[in-house]
Amino acid sequence: MEAFSSLIQQLNLDVHVYHNAQVCGDWRLQESHLGQTCFHMVTFGRCYLDVPGHFKIMVNEGDLIIFPREIAHSMQPVDDAIGIQQHLAYSSPAAPESTGMLCGSISFLHSGSSFLLDALPAVFIINAEEGNTWTKSLLTMIMNESLNSGPGAASILDRLSELLFIYALRYFLVKNPEQVGVLALYNHPRLKIALQAIHQKPEQAWTLKMLAQQAAMSRTSFAETFKHSSGWTAMQYVTWWRMQIAWSELNKGHTISDTAEKVGYKSEPAFSRAFHKQFNINPGKVRKGKQH
Repeated sequence: MEAFSSLIQQLNLDVHVYHNAQVCGDWRLQESHLGQTCFHMVTFGRCYLDVPGHFKIMVNEGDLIIFPREIAHSMQPVDDAIGIQQHLAYSSPAAPESTGMLCGSISFLHSGSSFLLDALPAVFIINAEEGNTWTKSLLTMIMNESLNSGPGAASILDRLSELLFIYALRYFLVKNPEQVGVLALYNHPRLKIALQAIHQKPEQAWTLKMLAQQAAMSRTSFAETFKHSSGWTAMQYVTWWRMQIAWSELNKGHTISDTAEKVGYKSEPAFSRAFHKQFNINPGKVRKGKQH
């Protein structure tokens, strides 16, 4: 599995759609839960998005807005509106000047999510024209489910919204390599090959020379490129990835000794020290479900 896919699977996303309706009247939608990862998609119509301290812009049908950690913002009609705010099912007759809004929250069932979220801007928007085929295809499926409301519709909407989020991450990663810090590694033509090797065999006693060979680079060039692209050394990344796997294994109830062996540690005390340094918690507490 390529490195970015294994990262996403390791983080274990849980997506929940909390609003999916047409809004009309003199309406305003505001932040739901500050700090929560969330997204909004305009499913039809248009509206203003106001993010104090950042921008106030118009967003249109198919535009996707991502908040890695939700900050104060609001959405409201472009034109002056009258009447009370209403939220109507898509199956209801379209109200004059109504706007369709899909809103969802994303939780990560793995502590490594900060690695991803810290590399992203406070808010970013993917216009429908930019996303092109994937935004249009997913929007079509989302609207079909919203209108039909058949068995399992809510679960299907959650899964479609999960795809929206993953596509958005990939799109932003590819289009903005200078803005994503350590995430730039996942799109580098050579470094990502070394990452894939690390992900496939975390127990391997990796050295800088071995990883450079994976990337078909000299040891010096690999080390310098890795550091310049991400701000991390390659061996820092090896340790970080091992600890992400270890967290998942312990959270599943696997023993500390088995987990240590799986991620390449022959000494349980050495593994426990590395784990505590990474997460500031002892591995035994994670195994017992006492992370908080």
